[in-house]
Formats: sequence, structure tokens, C-alpha cells
Amino acid sequence: MGNTQTATSFMQMVTAGNIQQAYDEYVSDNFIHHNIYYPGDREALLTAMIENHEQFPSKILDIKRTISENDLVMVHSLIKLDTEHDGVAAVHIFRFENDQIAELWDMTQAIDLDSPNENGLI
Repeated sequence: MGNTQTATSFMQMVTAGNIQQAYDEYVSDNFIHHNIYYPGDREALLTAMIENHEQFPSKILDIKRTISENDLVMVHSLIKLDTEHDGVAAVHIFRFENDQIAELWDMTQAIDLDSPNENGLI
């Protein structure tokens, strides 16, 4: 499995609530992340993802594009908390070591339906 497929599979599994399985299959034991809301270690983000899924079990992931370069994969997607949610544009950047996710950056921005920009975020 290539890094792009690993990154997208990881995101799909997490969205579906198979978070522990996604971590077991794809995430390095030495994984770090850069989400500003949680400590930067593997277990902190794992726990946060489980809690987020419990709060929003109907989350929808729509991957729009991926870009891969060397050991990095970028995934640009639309994430909705449920069918009624306007969604957020998200960019996840994965860094791989030995075919596992070693590092993650994620940035999100709420979709503004009243934005004057006709091109939107997605």
C-alpha cells in the first residue's frame, strides 16, 4: 500500500469510528502531531479522536484531492459533523517513516456560506 492510500484509508477509518484499528495498522509508535488543542503525543490524539467520534458519530468525510511528495502526503477534504452541518475545509499533512504515519499536521477552516468568494474553500 502506498503512502497516499495509507493516509486516505487512515482518514476513512477514523471517520467511520475504527480509530483504534486505524492507529494499530497505520500509526508509528513514535508518532507525533501538531494539533494545537492537544498534547503532541500519539495517545493524546488517539483519545481526542475517539472522544470526537463519540460526540459526532455521523461525521462525513469527502476527500477532494491528495498530493504526495517524497515522505509527505497532503489530503484536502470537506468534513461535515452530520448531514446538516455546513462543514469545514481540512488539510491534513502526513509524514511517513517505514510505511507508517510518523507525524501529522492538520488545519481546518469553517465553510462560510456567505463568503464573497465564489470559488469557495473546496
